[in-house]
Amino acid sequence: MNVGFCGTGRIFNLNVLGYLQNKDTKITALCNRTVEKAKKKAEEFNLNDNINFYSDYRDMIKNEDLDIVEILLPNYLHSEVCNSCAKAGVRAISVQKPMATSLTEADRMIEICQETGTLLSIYENFYFADHIKKAKELIIEDYIGEPTSIRIKTVIGGSGGWKQEGTSDDWRSDPTKVGGDSEKGSPILFDNAWHAFALIKLFFNEKIKKMFAWHDFYHGLDVPAYVMFKFSEQEKHVVPQYGNMEFTYQPKMKIPSDYYSTDEFIEIIGTRGLMKINQGTSIGNLMTNSDAFAPVVVVRDGKVESFSNFKKDWKFSFINATKHFLKAAQGKVDPILSVHQAREILTYNLAAVKSATKGHEVRIKDI
Repeated sequence: MNVGFCGTGRIFNLNVLGYLQNKDTKITALCNRTVEKAKKKAEEFNLNDNINFYSDYRDMIKNEDLDIVEILLPNYLHSEVCNSCAKAGVRAISVQKPMATSLTEADRMIEICQETGTLLSIYENFYFADHIKKAKELIIEDYIGEPTSIRIKTVIGGSGGWKQEGTSDDWRSDPTKVGGDSEKGSPILFDNAWHAFALIKLFFNEKIKKMFAWHDFYHGLDVPAYVMFKFSEQEKHVVPQYGNMEFTYQPKMKIPSDYYSTDEFIEIIGTRGLMKINQGTSIGNLMTNSDAFAPVVVVRDGKVESFSNFKKDWKFSFINATKHFLKAAQGKVDPILSVHQAREILTYNLAAVKSATKGHEVRIKDI
């Protein structure tokens, strides 16, 4: 299968890994606004010598016979590029989160891909981290009983991770490009929080019914940000299900990481016990080796258990996510997120932004 990449920014370094030494695929084209940057990435990852380079994605899909396109572009371009690729006959498309900047865009993407028979997959690497998969397995096994609440904390440090490549991240400070709040943009509640809402979707079968969010603006980010929400009750539960999220930026905090200086901490309380899932983006640093921050900790029946026999590097979640997508492109499995599930997550992002901006509770059905 011939593969083309739209965008060779920082996240390309992770998304490309699942294609390296893959016998079923061949990267034949790279597209980036600055072609020289794309050429450097091809050299850095020792890609084949016959790659064609483009500065305009329209030229790439016109001139190349592509089976797969990876869209690694700013949020406001996701819908436009996805639709163009589908109409051009691309067989399978992977889009970085968030799916689009509006439900109208998302619906159009779904419609066009259905009309053209194109597989559309919204990329969610966290689902493929080994310790996240173990946590899901334990919940399925009823290890902590029925989940009743979830709390997700995302901490962004001021140093410790990789540096921005030139101006590649500047779009996140432009409200028209990042999405969310129309005046200031929402790089956290609209963009970063996608992962948190996706994880909630993974661990809880119920949909979110309503939410209340607060946020401030600091250092160009919509932080601190807090979101509280109540799940629907389509099924009868022992305890009503609730959850909350917290996003914070600490400019003086160093989070050692091979990637972003960010980390995530999840706590799920069940009717029989509680589970802590420590780290996401920066798993594998010095914190991981501490007993206090084992990747998965379960407190149940008065005992504490820890699970730590995992590959502890964020890159493996990308490699595994890409492998699954390629199987989906071959018709062997379904995408880990259906387009309708991805649309649901987008609805949560939009609801959080609306609640924080308007200062009142938002019901998901009103989005």
